[in-house]
Amino acid sequence: MKKILMIAMWLVACLSMQAQGNQAEIKFDKITHNFGTFSEKDPIQTATFTFTNVGSAPLIINQAIASCGCTVPTFTKQPIKPGEKGEIKVKYNGTGKFPGHFKKSITIRCNGKTEMTRLYVEGNMEEAK
Repeated sequence: MKKILMIAMWLVACLSMQAQGNQAEIKFDKITHNFGTFSEKDPIQTATFTFTNVGSAPLIINQAIASCGCTVPTFTKQPIKPGEKGEIKVKYNGTGKFPGHFKKSITIRCNGKTEMTRLYVEGNMEEAK
């Protein structure tokens, strides 16, 4: 009985290690984008974050949530094969916001080895003159 139990535990351990080896992994080119200084007259700014699946299984982005309603992320919906690239586009809309420095975060959740990543957009909106 002990022998069967040991063999079963050994098989479970081997299968667990094999499953961990075949996993997606996301790698971003950058995690922060600075819009620099822009005028309140041109309040809409966009940024693109490019990522690569450096893992060995398809990568699926499950969620992209911004910290504020003025920041809207859109992302690649289909699975990203190993070695391929995808994009997350972020649109910041400063209409009706107070001029000055801002920094917003976008939380990315995926099926990768690192399940959560935060991206940041920042800039300085100057008052219209």
